[in-house]
Amino acid sequence: MKKRTLGFWEIWNMSFGFLGIQMGFALQNANVSRIFQTLGAEIEDIPILWVAAPLTGLIIQPIIGYFSDRTWHPKLGRRRPYFLVGAILASLALFVMPNSPVLWFAAGMLWIMDASINVSMEPFRAFVGDNLPDHQRTKGFAMQSFFIGIGAYVASKLPLMLTYLGVANTAPEGIIPDSVKFSFYIGGFVFLVAVLWTVFRSKEYSPEEMKVFEEAEKDEFAREERSENWYVSNGKVHLKNGLIILILGLISSFLIYNYDLKKDLYVLTLGLLSFGGIAMIISGLMQTGKNFQNGFVTIMNDFQTMPKVMKQLAWVQFFSWFALFSMWIYMTPAVTEHIYGTTDTTSDLYNTGANQVGEMFANYNIIAAAVAFLLPLLAKKTSRKFTHFLALVAGGLGLMSVYFISNPTAFTIEWLPMIGVGIAWASILSIPYAMLSGSLPASKMGYYMGVFNFFIVIPQLVAASILGFMVSRFFDNQPVYALLVGGISMILAGLISLTVNDSVKASIE
Repeated sequence: MKKRTLGFWEIWNMSFGFLGIQMGFALQNANVSRIFQTLGAEIEDIPILWVAAPLTGLIIQPIIGYFSDRTWHPKLGRRRPYFLVGAILASLALFVMPNSPVLWFAAGMLWIMDASINVSMEPFRAFVGDNLPDHQRTKGFAMQSFFIGIGAYVASKLPLMLTYLGVANTAPEGIIPDSVKFSFYIGGFVFLVAVLWTVFRSKEYSPEEMKVFEEAEKDEFAREERSENWYVSNGKVHLKNGLIILILGLISSFLIYNYDLKKDLYVLTLGLLSFGGIAMIISGLMQTGKNFQNGFVTIMNDFQTMPKVMKQLAWVQFFSWFALFSMWIYMTPAVTEHIYGTTDTTSDLYNTGANQVGEMFANYNIIAAAVAFLLPLLAKKTSRKFTHFLALVAGGLGLMSVYFISNPTAFTIEWLPMIGVGIAWASILSIPYAMLSGSLPASKMGYYMGVFNFFIVIPQLVAASILGFMVSRFFDNQPVYALLVGGISMILAGLISLTVNDSVKASIE
């Protein structure tokens, strides 16, 4: 028994929900820094306020993936219950976020909004792996990239379009402009409707059918039986490594405190190192205590034994998403300060520049939608990893070009840097997942797609913790230099992608 080849409209319907999901993410990415600055945030504090977004993904996605692998609802299936719940919560959050009265409330709403979006988004990646045969997965992820590009394009342009229609684009100090508020309201509505379309217009294979598919695959993960001695021995390794990581985190945190370094660095030392060390210690204690039949130990061990291709792609993802996060955090202050020479959030000049950032984000997304189905063609002619390399180099050069803009025309700001970024974005959203899905066990598709999100989230946490420090300490609080660092990081990701063991050429059937 094999998975049937799906028609174009079936793939369309199962991917359509990403239109709404990406509208939510795009509104967040293009406007949250603007909201934070409007509510009084300083430039150097913006990264630490953003930390809620990646941190929620780090926690939520593998958990949702783990449970969605084990879920079956008679009417909604395996993944669709999570689409639905996440969409309802995210839509509500989008309505509340632009009405934040103070900075701390906005930071908390970002946390809630991002967690809700992640609940909807994580199962969509596994949805492709579940429903499509191997030869259609590249096309499936390309379709997702198309909807991501369209959704993000529309969402990014919403404040500017509403401004053209007469909606106020400025407001008194500390008040979010109506153009931003109504954009979030529209995004919340579309988010819910688009996800509902996928929920009610798509089908999923039953657990019995999935079991047959899993048995037909060479699924070493499903067949693997580990002895009690293996768990005890592995637990001792986790204990040792966890203690080392925890001690490094505590020592690093003390050095930050002792030398009065920027507090953002605690995200890296207390957040990543100490939290990671504690998680490994708990896993080690459970396994050495022979308490290993639980989800937490399974998640920790599966992370340890992830497929080789996934480990290789981890480094590509790390440097790619570090670059993207630098863009999302710093593009607004870079354009308004470096190109327009203002930091006054109440001025027309600042809000003109901020709207142009919305245009930039819209443009890279429409470019991504336009090239989404061209990348599989290039990958078939060459290889997926070479295609990804070319796309990432183009994106890196695009980010770096912002520094050299001196004549702020619509083309030089809104289009020229974003052509390369758009090509990179289309590739980041599809090719790594296509390379990854063929190496994953069907029984753990949702979990490993969630774990793969670690390599999106961790670089964002690193960026949130060190970019503010770098900009303030080395670059005289000039945010445009964060974009230069991001461009170099993306080019490095492209070079690393050439080392991935992926010999399969993309199918466009």
